[in-house]
Amino acid sequence: MRDFGGTVEWTPREVARPGSAEEVAALTRAGAHGHGPVVPRGCGHSTDGRTLTGGISLDMRGLAEIHEVRGDRVRVDAGATWREVLEATLPYGLTPPVLTDYLDLTVGGTLSAGGVGGTSHVHGTQARNVLELRVATGDGAITLCSPARNRRLFDTVRGGMGRHGVITQATLRLVPAPRHVLSCRVPCGSAADLLRLQALARTRADHISGQARPSEDGWRYEMKAVLYEGETPPPGLGRTEAEALPFLDFADRMRPDVAELTALGEWARPHPWAMAFLPGDVAAGFVEKTLAAMGPADIGLSGVVLIKGLRDAALPGPPHLPEAPGLRLPAEPVLFGLLRTASPGCAPPEAMAAANQDFLIRAVAAGGAPYPRAPAPASDGVSRP
Repeated sequence: MRDFGGTVEWTPREVARPGSAEEVAALTRAGAHGHGPVVPRGCGHSTDGRTLTGGISLDMRGLAEIHEVRGDRVRVDAGATWREVLEATLPYGLTPPVLTDYLDLTVGGTLSAGGVGGTSHVHGTQARNVLELRVATGDGAITLCSPARNRRLFDTVRGGMGRHGVITQATLRLVPAPRHVLSCRVPCGSAADLLRLQALARTRADHISGQARPSEDGWRYEMKAVLYEGETPPPGLGRTEAEALPFLDFADRMRPDVAELTALGEWARPHPWAMAFLPGDVAAGFVEKTLAAMGPADIGLSGVVLIKGLRDAALPGPPHLPEAPGLRLPAEPVLFGLLRTASPGCAPPEAMAAANQDFLIRAVAAGGAPYPRAPAPASDGVSRP
């Protein structure tokens, strides 16, 4: 069995597809009693083997029901994808505040990682926009937790990478969905220029992101600033290219790209990805030094470099909902991601994976933190890679 990363392979002793929280609890209890590690797996989009195990693999897609949309919230099973959540909420004119760029990821999977999106400079992580969780722990209990109830468990499972229990259900906060968006592309001269413009756009745009792509002239940087219900680009950003889109088309913008990459065979190739949060005061220099040592063969034909500056270590968001403390964000965090694809004629996946390890070591030495968190032993023996 492999994951999206394609560099790690495990054969599980057992694959279970639980259809209820009670079945999940029974399996985690069995794992805690010596029947092998129990590792939840949603759509298998991890990139370093975290959803793989030689023990019991929990296929969480058996728990994918959208239970109800009520007022400002929706209750969903952890194996539901963000696409399925959005399909259920948009008829009510509502959306989760933070969506992943790629919608075909499970709710439980991204909440366990933290969940960063283009709107995180406004709403914090996906983990911050959770009202209540239902968790199966290693003792076989099914526990409800929230900011006001079983707070310690609530804090440890959000961003905890499955170490402290398996999320089986989540009640998610919802906000009004825009009818359309104005997406603005802004070319940038350097990583410092990109981060400067992102800082400016954070007060004016609802969604921001940034990328770097190799070219014959070196790396080219680009920022995207998206305004919900916007009509004109925000001032002060310089030359922009603007495109009006229905909100659903924007939210699902990766679908045509994935279809094309699948047709080309790129989607099935190994994807050794690495991401880290960097302190804002060193981010630009770190990004430019890292990319100066890389060329097109090091990122792959369809590889992408992501750069997104956030606001501060205590990310914004609803004041009554806490951020996931396990993320351990540095001051003025910048998410820097090397989303490599081991394309034909490019660096082999083993070399890319080794380069990622060096990247993460340097990021930590610079005061940053890997995202998602690096694997570590579970505190209660429930589940671990």
